[in-house]
Amino acid sequence: MAVEASSSDLVQVVALLAAGVVAVPIFKRVGLGSILGYLAAGVVIGPFGLGVFSESEAILHVAELGVVMFLFIIGLEMQPSRLWGLRREIFGLGALQVGVCAVLLTAVGVAGGFPISQSFVAGAGFVLTSTAIVMQLLEERGEIAEPKGQRIVSVLLLEDLAIVPLLALIAFLAPGGADTSLTERFTEVGIGLAAIVGLVLAGRYLLNPFFRILADARAREVMTAAALLVVLGSALAMQLSGLSMAMGAFLAGVLLSESTFRHQLEADIEPFRGILLGLFFLAVGMSLDLHVVVANWRLIAIYVVAYMVMKAFGIYIVARVLKTGHREALQRAVFMAQGGEFAFVLYSAAAAVGIIDNQANATLTAIVIISMVLTPLAIIALRYLTPRDEQSLDGVDVADGLTGSVLIIGFGRFGQIASQPLLLRGIDVSIIDNDVEMIQAAADFGFKVYYGDGTRLDILRAAGAGRARAVLICVDKPDVAVRIARLIKAEFPLLTVLARAFDRGTALQLIRAGVDFQLRETFESALVFGGSALESLGIDAEDVTEVIEDVRRRDTARFETQLAEGVRAGQRFLRGNIGTPIPTPLTQPRRTGQALNEETAGVLHKSEPAD
Repeated sequence: MAVEASSSDLVQVVALLAAGVVAVPIFKRVGLGSILGYLAAGVVIGPFGLGVFSESEAILHVAELGVVMFLFIIGLEMQPSRLWGLRREIFGLGALQVGVCAVLLTAVGVAGGFPISQSFVAGAGFVLTSTAIVMQLLEERGEIAEPKGQRIVSVLLLEDLAIVPLLALIAFLAPGGADTSLTERFTEVGIGLAAIVGLVLAGRYLLNPFFRILADARAREVMTAAALLVVLGSALAMQLSGLSMAMGAFLAGVLLSESTFRHQLEADIEPFRGILLGLFFLAVGMSLDLHVVVANWRLIAIYVVAYMVMKAFGIYIVARVLKTGHREALQRAVFMAQGGEFAFVLYSAAAAVGIIDNQANATLTAIVIISMVLTPLAIIALRYLTPRDEQSLDGVDVADGLTGSVLIIGFGRFGQIASQPLLLRGIDVSIIDNDVEMIQAAADFGFKVYYGDGTRLDILRAAGAGRARAVLICVDKPDVAVRIARLIKAEFPLLTVLARAFDRGTALQLIRAGVDFQLRETFESALVFGGSALESLGIDAEDVTEVIEDVRRRDTARFETQLAEGVRAGQRFLRGNIGTPIPTPLTQPRRTGQALNEETAGVLHKSEPAD
């Protein structure tokens, strides 16, 4: 009997793997994407298809770990400072979008003749976008790190947080739910906040020492196990406190985003994430109850269309009100028009307390799943209806197999001047940029510039970063320069990297990223400009040189202080025009001041500290 059970389990495992391996390449080949392939394969092998699986819920619970690991990896890319910079998008854009869409979708249910409590539950569940689908789509399109992708991520984070008050509202709306005491509600909120604080403290003070000890053991499998422990442990802590598992994993990733073990953790988690995320989409496809769909197909069809259109309308209106461009607003509306996996949790909770019955739960779940299936198709339709304004690459070569001993990334006004000393010395220089118009203009002046995005590792390899003696990062966007520097130093740690810094803050980030040399783009020109101003006022050239060198020394000392103490440190090295703060000398004079007349003696006496 045990052998038969084991054989049956193995058949199911093989069926899962075969469904994904067969369906995904076919769907990607015809342009429908991997997500739709997984969902379709799940429907085929599920209990309402070929019947290979009779219980999809158990698989769905395990597969949700794929979403958890996906959020952990996203967190690794999101430093705390970057997350803090998104606070307005999270609590502004995110809260406004959730609120507006919840009102619109509740109105759809009320217009259909359903009670307001049931309409609210149905609409609120559909408001919670599928994190798994949207994140996967953004990753496939390479838009997670772009500003428009970051705004979508911000809304998804707010929606993850919104599950807590929504579950509390479910308890309140339940028959007899008003009997729940205010103390109990505050206790639930307090437990959730305590869990977040505890996770933050553990991540800040325990995780790095923990991984350092494990790294000293030099056991790769232990590091992999520890990475899984951190991800799953954080998810479990959040789940036990009433929050979402994905939120816990995301926070753990953010807390480890500045760790020296970040790239190791990402490499360890990535294989599990990919397999489990595919399994999640398979399980969602299996969960589609075709019997319910057939029995209620008119109602389901109407509400799938009504919910998706109304939610997309709400998202678009909110985006436009907040001054987002038409194209980005339309794309966000289509990307986020579906319901998500958290709707299953909300509907199950509502069914458990009697707000909706089991039939309504199955119908609403089918509506959400069908909306998830339709999302990739809607995006394909959007692509054809609003074709992207692509730059023509006529006459432009893509970087591939370059062999220059120096690689210059970015060939704007800074890169053009920086290239001249190298070219005059006969050094073999390879140049890449992602501005087609600039590349075409540079060709008219005798420069061969290749098309390539320096933030992509495959492009860097094709451009010869692995063979070059040095890389010059000359891009004009500060965040892009820092991202390129971190990527190069992570993948080519021995490579000499010189970077253009937009300002002082960017220079500090570049130093921390490990660049060998950085220069603020206006620093040297401003010194020359100031020196020329002194000369025009009749100051002796020798004195001008001495003053300029003094400015350099003070700036260097201030920069070193800022590296150690923060960007607001080192103000004592600045000379202001209001008398304070008074700059102090970089080094103490060997001899104290000597008065040469009575007036000077009086000044020195006043400046001496009192005993």
